[in-house]
Amino acid sequence: MENYYKLLGVKPGASAAEIKKAFRKKAKQLHPDIAGEDNSGAMRKLIAAYEALSDLNRRFDYERVYSSYAKKTGFDYRTWLNEQEKPEYKARLIFYELLNLQEDRAIEVWRKNGGLDFQLEKHMEREDWMDCQYILAEELDRRNFSFEAFKLLAAILAEEHRQPYFNHFTIDIKKYVKTIIGKKLKKQVDNETWVTCMESLMGVGFSAYEENTFNEYKEQALNEIRAEQQ
Repeated sequence: MENYYKLLGVKPGASAAEIKKAFRKKAKQLHPDIAGEDNSGAMRKLIAAYEALSDLNRRFDYERVYSSYAKKTGFDYRTWLNEQEKPEYKARLIFYELLNLQEDRAIEVWRKNGGLDFQLEKHMEREDWMDCQYILAEELDRRNFSFEAFKLLAAILAEEHRQPYFNHFTIDIKKYVKTIIGKKLKKQVDNETWVTCMESLMGVGFSAYEENTFNEYKEQALNEIRAEQQ
């Protein structure tokens, strides 16, 4: 399997601008007018490398596949991701650990990078972010970190309402959120946070009846806050 980074002459953590610059430089060297027609195969490989690494989704896919291949030569993808400082690689490491059933590691990396303040959606393609965030929410809830799970799921529902991705599975996500609300969330947050949580569920695709219920929960908490202030 070809090492596309080596073909282009860049390091694995290279930016999009560095990849483009390297491609242009190599392409000039391999142009038929300079290198002759015999180098057409090398030019095709160079183009394939550039196309794979210049597209974020394809780059992620290539690195996953190449990491499996490269293990035979001693390359460890997890270690490499750990060594990268850019937040997009930390996001990718979280997803990698989740997909490889290393959930505690994924949560540890997520917390080290800010937890709820680490906005995965800024560092991943939309579909990867939504998949990663859902799996992460499940694992947090299993460990009884249900407030954090709720926040992640609420963000997914808001994005899903804006532009569907999970489609029919969204019904299950909503049920999951309501289960967290009914069984765990109230015990883990104060009244002010509870009010904010209920407000975050407005306009994200719940029915009018469900929204009325959330508003009732909100009003109950507001009444308790007022009573405490008297």
